[in-house]
Amino acid sequence: MERRQFLQKAAIGTVAAVATGGIVNAPSVHAQKKIKWKMVTTWPPKLPYLQDAAELLAKKVELMSGGLFKIKVFAGGELVPPLQTFDAVSKGTTVQAGSGVSYYQAGKAPAAQWFAAVPFGLNGAGMAAWYEFGGGLKLWEEMYAPFDVIPRPGGCTGPQMAGWFNKKIESVDDFKGLKMRIPGLGGKVMAKLGATVVLCPASEIFTNLERGVIDATEWIGPLHDKLMGFYKVAKYYYYPGWHEPGPFVEFVFNKTAYESLPLEYQAILDAACTQVSNWTTQGFNTGNGQALDELITQHKVTLMKLPDPVLADLKSHAKDAVFDIAAKDPMAKKVNESFERFKKIVGPWGEVSEKPYYNSLADKYKLKG
Repeated sequence: MERRQFLQKAAIGTVAAVATGGIVNAPSVHAQKKIKWKMVTTWPPKLPYLQDAAELLAKKVELMSGGLFKIKVFAGGELVPPLQTFDAVSKGTTVQAGSGVSYYQAGKAPAAQWFAAVPFGLNGAGMAAWYEFGGGLKLWEEMYAPFDVIPRPGGCTGPQMAGWFNKKIESVDDFKGLKMRIPGLGGKVMAKLGATVVLCPASEIFTNLERGVIDATEWIGPLHDKLMGFYKVAKYYYYPGWHEPGPFVEFVFNKTAYESLPLEYQAILDAACTQVSNWTTQGFNTGNGQALDELITQHKVTLMKLPDPVLADLKSHAKDAVFDIAAKDPMAKKVNESFERFKKIVGPWGEVSEKPYYNSLADKYKLKG
């Protein structure tokens, strides 16, 4: 599928999802009040599992409310610029809901980055557990409260890839002078290593890479990277995604608008978010596996593992970058302390459960690194 087709047409249809966390059915709607909201996103039209998720959320809310609560969804650029989604929701004048990634708000609230992904941090299951049982969601709400915004997890994209490069990475010195599109805390690490960090919306990444505006990019994972056509303009596809091991996207709602809803509608919206978050996570798990095989077998992509010494250096610099940000911002410090406490709880379990299991699996591809 050509990149242009991918950005303009639906690639994957939406399906119904099963709720998680014990939520099975939304409560009965007693308040016969008609509500109409607008939702804006940072995503291109019909972006699989991301823009699709926003559309699915709107469908579920309308269904659960018996057609009384409707949300009209606008893709990035259709109503507001992609990276101004949060601002539009915060103002709440014409837009009540949004979909994006919290690290895009790092300039407003440094702590926002922790709720998307932390380099060498928690995987997707760990992030979800932190939100639910480690106080992460309450901290997320506390952080966004001054902006009149309420957040909800929107789904995990799965471990990301380290990115697309046109030169081999053999040491951290190879990052010096590199112009790379990489947001969040990962971008802070790259900057420490001498790279020039560039932030641009999805619709501009391919063109920027093709024209040399950037030398490298990370985006999401095999599914979306394939559809964006990065394999046409970059030589090497590196893993693992050290910068985003379990990244979550977010739904955000104007706090005043949310709290003005009847309680039944609030519960419906929360239940729909939980269902769609689960749907998105499982969609990525499926799609990335299929797309990786196609990239390697059909498009002959050179898959490369970052050398262990590079990963070790990245981990050391990541620790310093996280510490520096947390030391300068009280909210970031509070969030980081919560995150690190929870990491110590779930980390040992992963060491004796998932890690040895995956290490025991035979490699399907002859991976280079």
